[in-house]
Amino acid sequence: MNRYIALICAAAFLTAAAPQQIAPLDASEIQFSFEKLRADFYRKTDAQSIVNGARTELAKQLRLAGIGTALPPIFAAQTSAASARAVGHEVDVATRLAHGKISSHMLAYAAIAGMLDSVHDRYTTFLTPKEYADLNQGLNGGSFAGTGIVIEQDDATKFIDVSNVIPEGPADKAGVQEGDVISAIDGISTKNMKLPEASSHLRGKAGTPVKLTIVRAGQLLPAPIMIVRATIRELSVYEKMLPGKIGYVELTVFGQDTGAELAQALDRLQQQGARALVLDLRDNGGGYLDAAISVSSKFIASGPIVSVESRASNVTTYEAEDTAIPPVPLAVLVNDHTASASEITTAAIQDSGVGTVIGTKTFGKGVVQEIVALPDGSAIKITDARYLTPHNRDINLIGITPDIQVIENKGTGFRFGDPARDAQLGRAVQFLNDRIAHTSGG
Repeated sequence: MNRYIALICAAAFLTAAAPQQIAPLDASEIQFSFEKLRADFYRKTDAQSIVNGARTELAKQLRLAGIGTALPPIFAAQTSAASARAVGHEVDVATRLAHGKISSHMLAYAAIAGMLDSVHDRYTTFLTPKEYADLNQGLNGGSFAGTGIVIEQDDATKFIDVSNVIPEGPADKAGVQEGDVISAIDGISTKNMKLPEASSHLRGKAGTPVKLTIVRAGQLLPAPIMIVRATIRELSVYEKMLPGKIGYVELTVFGQDTGAELAQALDRLQQQGARALVLDLRDNGGGYLDAAISVSSKFIASGPIVSVESRASNVTTYEAEDTAIPPVPLAVLVNDHTASASEITTAAIQDSGVGTVIGTKTFGKGVVQEIVALPDGSAIKITDARYLTPHNRDINLIGITPDIQVIENKGTGFRFGDPARDAQLGRAVQFLNDRIAHTSGG
């Protein structure tokens, strides 16, 4: 009997001590991320620092779960594959210590995040499947069922105004115009209505009707406008014509369709007889490098747009794509949230001399990231190069100084996109009017 009990105890001990194997998919993602970081990060990396980063993040997750047991040290090996296996083993150890409080899969995520954090670059990060999906939607646009109206609240009247109408959308087809005041939605007054509430009234199931009471140029329209909701794709480019035939184009992001959307917007403005253009890049945090090249090429007929330099000092220069519109006076609006791809376009226009930059100094993000999707829907984002402007300027952590500096007047009375209540746009319009007058005067 005693021998039987001893055997049972020994078997239990061996089972508990046996290493828990990390899932093959998690192990492969750790190895891929390790090797990608070592190969592509734009500065030289240290293998030991990377594995230390994984251990630090794993220990942090255990502490957050109330587990204070120390993790053993990890030692980088001679090869990236062996170092990645050491990280995978540390995930196994952390999983056993977690006693079910944290899954092995989430600890693998933590290890990858820690590896990327080890290079101390704010743009080199791990993205969970949700974060990666959100990033893609932000860059490439989502869809929803609604009317196709961009709205804002008028500070003076407290009613809901139409700041833009999506071309060929339900509202556009029904006759709603930019500048209209929506005094009621389905008979409900919009006075003092908050924007989220107004948006919820305008959105709804595709195919359902919504009735808007409209005040246009100070006059109530004889009858409400009936709109049938439809699926709307979010745009990254919005345009309108300002007084004096000055075309205004706002870019919210540099997404995969931004270049094509801009081409269509500029074509519509040209057909309306635009004599000058405002390109508004304020609060635009950037996006794809390809989109920046495409956007810049609409204004720059030929020559360099941007040069990208990798860790090995390999420099690739991207030239204009021969898609430029006929030249007209151009002003580019920027602020401290104009970053990345927005700065590539701003610098290219400034260096080429085809436009004048107006506003406040830009953010100063002069590095480029590669985003690589992992098999389970997560992703890694790695800074793999820096970029230089056509005049060989490195604007990272420096920003771009506007040709004409104008402080934003956000606060009471400010209205984005209204030259009378938006100081930076007002200055751009004044500048362009002066250019038009000078050109007309010979």
